[in-house]
Amino acid sequence: MTMSQENGKPGMPEPTVVSPQAWEAARAQLLVKEKAHTRARDALAAERRRMPWMAVEGAYAFEGPAGKLSLPELFDGRRQLIVYRAFYEPGVSGWPDHGCRGCSMVADQVAHLAHLNARDTTLVFVSRAPQPDIARLKARMGWEMPWFTLTDAFDADFGVGEWHGTNVFLRDGERVFRTYFINSRGDEQMGSTWNYLDITPLGRQEVWEDSPAGYPQTAAYQWWNWHDSYGANAG
Repeated sequence: MTMSQENGKPGMPEPTVVSPQAWEAARAQLLVKEKAHTRARDALAAERRRMPWMAVEGAYAFEGPAGKLSLPELFDGRRQLIVYRAFYEPGVSGWPDHGCRGCSMVADQVAHLAHLNARDTTLVFVSRAPQPDIARLKARMGWEMPWFTLTDAFDADFGVGEWHGTNVFLRDGERVFRTYFINSRGDEQMGSTWNYLDITPLGRQEVWEDSPAGYPQTAAYQWWNWHDSYGANAG
């Protein structure tokens, strides 16, 4: 059997309808699995924080609204950097009015960057489109993330020459290390502050996390703030 049609759409399969008590029991049964999934996700993030690092040996240059920047300069003074390679350039469907549909959906989901910045983390997008086109697209779509133009082989060297992907880097002075990479369905989930922090080497930096000794950690909830109240480092 199917549910009745609405607005000309085919009916859905008939659901199982139960009493409130039976619904609560079914929900409690599923919650056991969901809690196990959460613990497994936390354990995977802890393992990710123990990934080896790869030294970035090459010098890379990016074009921004104020001119050229090096890879260390993309960190904007912070310790961690997340770089999403978005396809917006000649030859991509939608050019020049739009970027790749999938990359645009990722951009639409990016949370307010002040929360990442407050955890010493910078998020940027990179594409091969010139800066005037990027500025016009950001204004049209209401996007506010820093977005730079690729000028060299960065995309090919870091697995994002032919497909979108998210690279994570950590800076120690002028030394830069690649710490993680995720693409395909893996970075479809990107956008929330927590998902971004969970792929960084320092994680959420909260005391409940299983992190290597010496990693920065503060109490959960206590560092959370309104996005306009973090101070200069989160601006």
